[in-house]
Formats: sequence, structure tokens, C-alpha cells
Amino acid sequence: MRYQFWRDTINSAFALSPAKQPVAVLLASVLASLRQHQNSARNPTKPSLNKSWFLRLISTRENHSTNAPYPSLTHLENYAENTYSTILYLTLSALPLHSLTADHIASHIGKAVGITAVLRGVPLLAFPPPPNHHSNTLGLGGTLDTHRKQQGAVTLPLDVMAEAGVKDEDVLRYGAEAPGLKDAVFKVATRASDHLITARQMVKNVQGGGDVGHAFEHEGEEGHDDYAGGKESDKAAQQSIEVDRAFGVFMPAVSTRLWLERLEKADFDIFDEGLRRRVWRLPWRAWWAYRTRIL
Repeated sequence: MRYQFWRDTINSAFALSPAKQPVAVLLASVLASLRQHQNSARNPTKPSLNKSWFLRLISTRENHSTNAPYPSLTHLENYAENTYSTILYLTLSALPLHSLTADHIASHIGKAVGITAVLRGVPLLAFPPPPNHHSNTLGLGGTLDTHRKQQGAVTLPLDVMAEAGVKDEDVLRYGAEAPGLKDAVFKVATRASDHLITARQMVKNVQGGGDVGHAFEHEGEEGHDDYAGGKESDKAAQQSIEVDRAFGVFMPAVSTRLWLERLEKADFDIFDEGLRRRVWRLPWRAWWAYRTRIL
């Protein structure tokens, strides 16, 4: 992956002088449109999209490009926050919607999606398909020797693996039969599920006219400001409007929940073939969630 290329692309797009590359041109167009929208808004000094979020996303991907295991479950959560949650923050900003409440809910959903994505990738990274010898880039970039060094990676958090008694070599040798693997998968999946349950309850609380229920750990950080303003008595109504506008951005929670349910039915066998099949219920579940505004 050309990480510096993407940093340069982001910088040129934010300068509204994009390189002649589709992503850069489209991003610059969106930024120009958002800035024009902002000029007629009450607070034109606020940035339309946060460039640091783009750069954080790129840097985090780069830091984890070798498929090294996560030192702990907390480190895995931080990875999900800096990637999947950050993508949701940017999507909300592009609506445009700047809401501390929506960001808070998106943070939990992004963590759930990111943790689940790592779980889904365990079988593929432990037993990856053979490299494409007909390509100079070998799929993900790098030389053949580099690609070979990345074979057989187990990316589950090390603290969870130690607690469950799982060893890398056992996973690579025995696959689903590795001692303690299901227990480790269960613990990681439970953390993802907890974030989805929290997000669902937060949406329900706001829809009922209440508060989200707990403080946002990233409040006060760059990009996470409360734009609502106004009287305290109007805050509940404003939050409800913001959550309704943001609901489409929250929809990745639906497919994530569905996959976690299937993992549970498979008794947390991460190598179960059924986990990689398409699910006909997803369109229906997504439509129903959006219609009822229930994650």
C-alpha cells in the first residue's frame, strides 16, 4: 500500500488543488461544497471535515500492515476506534452533521465493526490463499519474500490468547481444534457485542427523550465538539433529531450483529464455513432496522 501517496492525496484535496486522481478530485469537490454550505451557517469557522481523522486512519492502517497480533483487547479497541469509528465520524461530517451524541454512538458501533472485522479475518490470515504469481504487486504490495513472511498470522489479542491458553502454533497446526481458541473468540466477540448493545441502548434513550447514559470518552478531543448549543431544555429534542439524521450512518451495526449471531450459533468456531456465506436475511434486517429506527 502506498501510504505516503494517500497522505499526499489528502493534503492536496484539503488545499483544493487535488492531484489528477479520482479520489482526490471527488474529495476536493466534497470539501468545496461543504465549505460553501458552511459559509452560510452560523459557525463558519468550524472545519467541514477533519483532516487529522483522515491522516489518523492512514497511519493506523500503516502501523498494522504487517498483521502483527494486538498486544491486548484494549489495543484492538483502539485500532477499531482509529479506523472504523473514524470512518463513521467522517461520514457524519459529510452529511453534514456535527453532533457529539452521534459521534458517541458511532464510536461504539465502529469499535464493534472493527473488532468483528478482525475476528472475520482470523481464518484468512491464519490460512491465506496462495499469492498471485502473475501480479507484480502480489495483491497487497511488496515482494514475494515480504508476502511469504506475512503468511500464517494470528491476530487475536495476546492477553486474551494467554488467558485462554491459546498458542499461535496450535492455531496454525490444528485450526478450529486448537485448545482454547473458542474461549478466546468468545471473549473478543463478547466485547464487540457489548459495544452494539451499548449503542442500541443509547439510541433508545435518546429516542425516549433521555440522555445517552454515560460520558463520551473522546469528548474534548479534536473534532469532537458539541455543536448543539441552545437551551438545556431543547437539548433532548435536538439530540433526537441528530440521531434520526445519523441513523443511516449507524447501519453497519446491523450486518455486524447478524454475523455475531451466526458466530454464536456456530459455537464460536471461527473457522465454520457458514460464517463466510452470504446471508439472505441481511437486506430484510437492514430495511426493518432503518424503518423502525432500532439497531
